[in-house]
Amino acid sequence: MNPILVYCRRDLIRWFRGKWGFISAMVMPAAWLLFVGLALPISFTDNYIDFVTPGILVMTILSASLAGGGLLILDRMLGFFNKFLALPPPRESILFGKILVISIRGIIQSTIILCFAFLVGAKLYTPSQLAGTYLILIIFGALLASAAASIAIYLDDHDQYAAANAMITMPLFFSSSAMMPYEQMPSWLIPVAQINPLSFAIDGIRIFQTGEIPLTQIGFLSILCVSIIGVAVHVFRKVQV
Repeated sequence: MNPILVYCRRDLIRWFRGKWGFISAMVMPAAWLLFVGLALPISFTDNYIDFVTPGILVMTILSASLAGGGLLILDRMLGFFNKFLALPPPRESILFGKILVISIRGIIQSTIILCFAFLVGAKLYTPSQLAGTYLILIIFGALLASAAASIAIYLDDHDQYAAANAMITMPLFFSSSAMMPYEQMPSWLIPVAQINPLSFAIDGIRIFQTGEIPLTQIGFLSILCVSIIGVAVHVFRKVQV
């Protein structure tokens, strides 16, 4: 079997067995949908849950990807990582296995959150809107998974990684277009939101909902994804056993 699939299968089995980790990962985005999407008094739209659902989906991918970097930290703490590096398959297979499993986890969690959004009142997506949404989520998931793996290699400690995770997640989310359109933001926040990669993913999903194709957003995220994967490959090749 391809070594990438072997590494991916191993981590997927471990993830499915840890059911409480899976459940806890679903609670935060579901709570955001319920308490923010349905309860927040908003004046710029009649159906806020339709507006906020793309942001919650991207937040789910963000949380799943950064949490997935912890898999690498755990392997290093338990001594598996050095053993994997010493095996005959190329080192990049470990990285691509992690990117694949983290992306799969994010897509599964996002699918559950999207179904939940439909149940609580979000407008159903057409097949083309669904395909576009998943295209954005897959590219964004691979981007974040590569970034999370690189950060995990550099930090090499669970507590430091958890601190970095906390520092990255909320500032990125609140400085994006997830919660409000650019017209409603304070003037100082608009340029920050416009260059935030989360905004590119969220805006891309919203543009798909209008029936157009967000070529700018897809192009930017694809270039950024390839660049970050290149950085992650370089980091893996430099790791000392």
